[in-house]
Amino acid sequence: MTKDKSKEDLEVKDTVTPETEEKVSEKEEKTEKKKSKKEQIADEMTELETKLQEVTDKYMRLSAEFDNYRKRTLKEKMELNKSAGERILVNVLPVMDNFERALKSVDDSSDIDGIKEGIHLIHTNFKDFMTQQGVKEIETKYLDFNTDLHEAITKIPAPSKKLKGKVVDCVEKGYFLNDKVIRFSKVVVGE
Repeated sequence: MTKDKSKEDLEVKDTVTPETEEKVSEKEEKTEKKKSKKEQIADEMTELETKLQEVTDKYMRLSAEFDNYRKRTLKEKMELNKSAGERILVNVLPVMDNFERALKSVDDSSDIDGIKEGIHLIHTNFKDFMTQQGVKEIETKYLDFNTDLHEAITKIPAPSKKLKGKVVDCVEKGYFLNDKVIRFSKVVVGE
């Protein structure tokens, strides 16, 4: 029996040629490549999943930081608006004190010239304060009518030909605040 088996082994060995061995090794390499491709795909998937988690985490953190920034700046802006108004009002208080003194002196005094002078001083004081805050009057008298600065409330016949299309009278003064019109001048235009 051993002879028969050895003969069979020899026959099998004889049937296995170098070509068939190459085919077998190629099949084994292909299965290894398939496994390695599957493993590569799995590795790429896990790598992509971790990158996705990192990007999602960064996005969530950035979104939260932006939301906090927006809330903080909104709060600061509200506080700034409150304090800006406070600063102006504190600077107006001395003018208000001068008006109260003038009212007191009107009741006690019979000197009209002194009262007039006091009121003019208060007016000058208030004008100076407004200038310090960046408020300027809009010039109107005898200038060309400009819709960017003036609001025509009526038209009258011009007293002379030179005054046609020009401001004849100013009913209510207009003002600039740092070169921006905050109130238009209400004027009478000659036609």
